[in-house]
Amino acid sequence: MKLRDQNTALLLIDVQKGFNEEDYWGGNRNNKNAETKMYQILEQWRKVKLPVFHIVHSSVHPDSRLHNSNPGFEIKDEVKPIIGEPVITKNVNSAFIGTDLKEQLDALGIQKLVIVGLTTNHCVSTTTRMAGNFGFDVYLIADATATFDRIGINGEKYDSELVHQISLASLHNEFAEVMNTQTLLELV
Repeated sequence: MKLRDQNTALLLIDVQKGFNEEDYWGGNRNNKNAETKMYQILEQWRKVKLPVFHIVHSSVHPDSRLHNSNPGFEIKDEVKPIIGEPVITKNVNSAFIGTDLKEQLDALGIQKLVIVGLTTNHCVSTTTRMAGNFGFDVYLIADATATFDRIGINGEKYDSELVHQISLASLHNEFAEVMNTQTLLELV
């Protein structure tokens, strides 16, 4: 059965302009084409009239690029919401904490989710874990997510691609099925 026949919702996590400032987040972002992949998925979801939810992070720290007073809070142009697509604002890593996302999904009878967005090891991972724990059938799209280099607890530097791959490996077959955009679109 195709995903279009299963009322599968698309969650776009934190696709915000503030993430364009790579150095602020650790630099060396992987998956430079992730927004292009997100757009391809979003366009397919709109074409077959499946539910779309835009999640935005509203930092409580006024100097954050994602604080709602800063231009970086705005959703990137590639995936701007259209009329009828809910925008859910969160203040923590999970799109389910402090929001009515679960209630909205439940009200629509949604049991399957596709998750894309930024960043793989933070809000994407946390939301994916909670979705899996809530019993949703989750597809996490590897090439439609991205992250940045990270500094370890002893000052060592971890490459963004390594952080990305380890994050995906930690989620795959535990909280979600990880796949790429092409495989997903073949299922729609």
